Amino acid sequence: MLLRMEYANGVVIPRVGDAGWTSPAGFPCGFPVPLLLLLLVVDLDLNLDPGLTALRPLGGFFLLRTAAVPPRPLPTLARAYADPAGDPSRHRPAGDPSRHRPADDPSRPRTSGDLSPDVHRDPLAARVRRVADALRTPELRVAASVAHQGLAARLWSVALGCAALYGSLPDLDPALLRWDPAAGAPDDLWLTEVRPLPADPATLAATVLDAHLDPLATALRARHRLAPGLLWGNAASALVGAARRLHHWAGETGRAQAGERTRALIAQLLRHPRLRGTLTGVPDTGTPDDTETPNGTETPDPDLPDTGTPNDTETSALGLPDTALLAPGTTLRRRSCCLYYRVPGGGVCGDCCFPRPPRSSPRAPSG
Repeated sequence: MLLRMEYANGVVIPRVGDAGWTSPAGFPCGFPVPLLLLLLVVDLDLNLDPGLTALRPLGGFFLLRTAAVPPRPLPTLARAYADPAGDPSRHRPAGDPSRHRPADDPSRPRTSGDLSPDVHRDPLAARVRRVADALRTPELRVAASVAHQGLAARLWSVALGCAALYGSLPDLDPALLRWDPAAGAPDDLWLTEVRPLPADPATLAATVLDAHLDPLATALRARHRLAPGLLWGNAASALVGAARRLHHWAGETGRAQAGERTRALIAQLLRHPRLRGTLTGVPDTGTPDDTETPNGTETPDPDLPDTGTPNDTETSALGLPDTALLAPGTTLRRRSCCLYYRVPGGGVCGDCCFPRPPRSSPRAPSG
């Protein structure tokens, strides 16, 4: 995927069996409970080691620093989500030339040995501005979408990686995660306490969707003109990207059971009410249908009403057996656009709903 997972640069990138069992989180499990539990516990070390060392071979996006005290004071993700209104005075106007300085420009003011006060006051706004600088975009909502997808990819990668390799999750409570908005993976997130949780689909959804991506979306939408369907499309796209990387690695390293657990978990997570209908499954034979209108996001027609969250009538739109979700010949395309095409020189991502970058309308102001 085009720049889908390059978080360090500020850019990202069918049911089976018992239909009657419902998880505590309220979404159906497509596998019989004994089979799902077997997939999650066979050949696993259920003890999370303090350093989460099993994630190291997977690389940066999957790594999570663990330390009771990070090397310097950092805000928590709970702090980042807590102030959705923000402070407009800290958002630089689109015409401010400082927006177009590179992120490492020596003329930027810095504090010695610590993060700037601005990062501690409003870490989310600081991250969005940093991404805007890296992308050289005057549109803060575009940077907000890219920043959202980057953080979603980090959280999904850690959670899925632990679920597949340990059979349990670390508690990723936002109050336990310290965040450096100025850093890239793996130095952006520090978990101050490793507390194990079960790795079933309901707990995964509660850990990532409920505890993080829901409040993150609320905070970003309070500041920027972003449709709900766009943000949940980001969440689904980030989930698939993390799962594909993990599934591919498991195949290359002979970890067949880890690959199967990954596939089983993503099949259930994509049925979650917040994610279902965000993607369509198509054979990997070409570009999306030119006539398809993306749901709940930017469209070539600025007068088209924003439909918000994905349409529940399209919940079976994937039309694929679970075994095909991560297969090499399958493309899972979004029903929304992350807005990366609006970045200067940007194109469409590999899973974009658009076959080519649409023309932006001057009647559709951003930022």
